[in-house]
Amino acid sequence: MRFMETPDNATPADENAEATTGETAEELTGIAAQDWATASAEPHYRAAVVDLLGALAYGELAAFERLAEDAKLAPTLADKAELAKMASAEFHHFEQLRDRLAAVDAEPTAAMEPFAKALDDFHRQTAPSDWLEGLVKAYVGDSIASDFYREIAARLDSDTRRIVLSVLDDTGHGNFAVEKVRAAIDADPRVGGRLALWARRLMGEALSQAQRVVAERDALSTMLVGGVDSMAAGFDLAEVGRMFSRITEAHTKRMAALGLAA
Repeated sequence: MRFMETPDNATPADENAEATTGETAEELTGIAAQDWATASAEPHYRAAVVDLLGALAYGELAAFERLAEDAKLAPTLADKAELAKMASAEFHHFEQLRDRLAAVDAEPTAAMEPFAKALDDFHRQTAPSDWLEGLVKAYVGDSIASDFYREIAARLDSDTRRIVLSVLDDTGHGNFAVEKVRAAIDADPRVGGRLALWARRLMGEALSQAQRVVAERDALSTMLVGGVDSMAAGFDLAEVGRMFSRITEAHTKRMAALGLAA
């Protein structure tokens, strides 16, 4: 879901994740210092990870479907091919998550099912009306969700953290969206105002979706706020607020990269 990021457009959430992946086992504490075999002995943690992987897997599958559909809006054959390439990357990420769920003895479809309605509702409510709105959604909207998952990844066991960060990796398409949107704004500055409003709507809908998903899944919400001692690795309610502030700051940076006002 995070295929639209670029090194020139790194965000605080990205930097936080990169710092976490660079830590040694001695510097990590709690669940984050354990591997899956050890951490999964805690039933609530295991349930939270299955929820997380299920949400991510369905998100990748839905993104694949959406990008394939958005490709129909592409103005040129080259643009259509670029979106098809992005869709292919999303499906590969889905396969990685599906296989990981099976490897931890979780039925992939059952793990994804609780998140299908919320994600489908989000995509239905934010269906782009044209090519440019589709690019902004892919660049901004998916990255908001990705930042959220990266924040959670910092608190996961080493094996789960590795697979989560792998499917959130940049696949090098950020410049494509930035160049196309900036060129459209240069050609017609009025486009900028419309796309800025669209991106603000995406921000609100994406945060609402994230909060809804967490609120409806007890194990996942417990992991996020660190309410269970065996899961707690630095998150508390105040930290949740700071997390959403970091996500908002990252969104502002992406808007600037696109030449839009946050």
